[in-house]
Amino acid sequence: MANTIINAGENRINEAVCVDTKRIYDSCVSKDCLEDLRVTFFSRSQRLIDEAVSVKCRECEVVSVSIDVDEVPFNRGYYAVDITFYFRLEFDTYSAPCTTPEVAVGYAQFTKKCILYGSDGNVKVFTSNPACDATDCPEAPSYTNPTAKVQAVDPVILACDVIDLCDCCIPLCTSFPQSILQNSQDTVPSAGATKAVLVTLGLFSIVQMERDVQILIPAYDYCIPQRECECNTQNPCDTFQNIDFPVDEFFPPERTDSNASCCCNTDDTDADSAKENS
Repeated sequence: MANTIINAGENRINEAVCVDTKRIYDSCVSKDCLEDLRVTFFSRSQRLIDEAVSVKCRECEVVSVSIDVDEVPFNRGYYAVDITFYFRLEFDTYSAPCTTPEVAVGYAQFTKKCILYGSDGNVKVFTSNPACDATDCPEAPSYTNPTAKVQAVDPVILACDVIDLCDCCIPLCTSFPQSILQNSQDTVPSAGATKAVLVTLGLFSIVQMERDVQILIPAYDYCIPQRECECNTQNPCDTFQNIDFPVDEFFPPERTDSNASCCCNTDDTDADSAKENS
């Protein structure tokens, strides 16, 4: 049992407390399949793509999201959320078979729109600033307009195709936020490209519409810690002995769901089995 320093008392509702917090008025979940996104490369990476005989996409991550919220005309309380996802992709490029791959870095973007309910109200909020002692220092207002929040996981790489540039009819995106490119070592625009890369990604995301509100909530008590901080000053080997042996790392567990669906085509197999039985 943990050593309790402070007696927090019983966990029972003492009173209703008014808090200022964000309330989620509306939300939606998305499962988007982004087909044939054209990847933008800069000079060095584009040269690797042009000279490669084989290209494999090894990693894709969401590096930034641009969100714009606008009121929907003639539909009070609803807002249109324009979302642009920016992806950073890494490719293994092989200039010849059985060679060490070189890494090419590219960027892609995807834009979507959704309409969510965010309620009404547009109030200016002024808050005191203890860091500013001057009486003539005006406080900038904040607004109670709804804000959109986007949650996303890194996409699943579904396909990667390399085609001749003359066969590609998808326009190339050349405008990316400076915050994305400032950490890149290669930002020189490419010229004379001969190949284009198209990727298909699977993206999971959640969009929420939030607004600052004052609401009453039942309060139990203050959040008093129940566990004492442990200052580990014992021998490192003793600490290591307390760690469980990683059995799963040496003996990978079997699949628990034996009835999981398989994407293999079983029609031909069933037909062959029927012929053998006949």
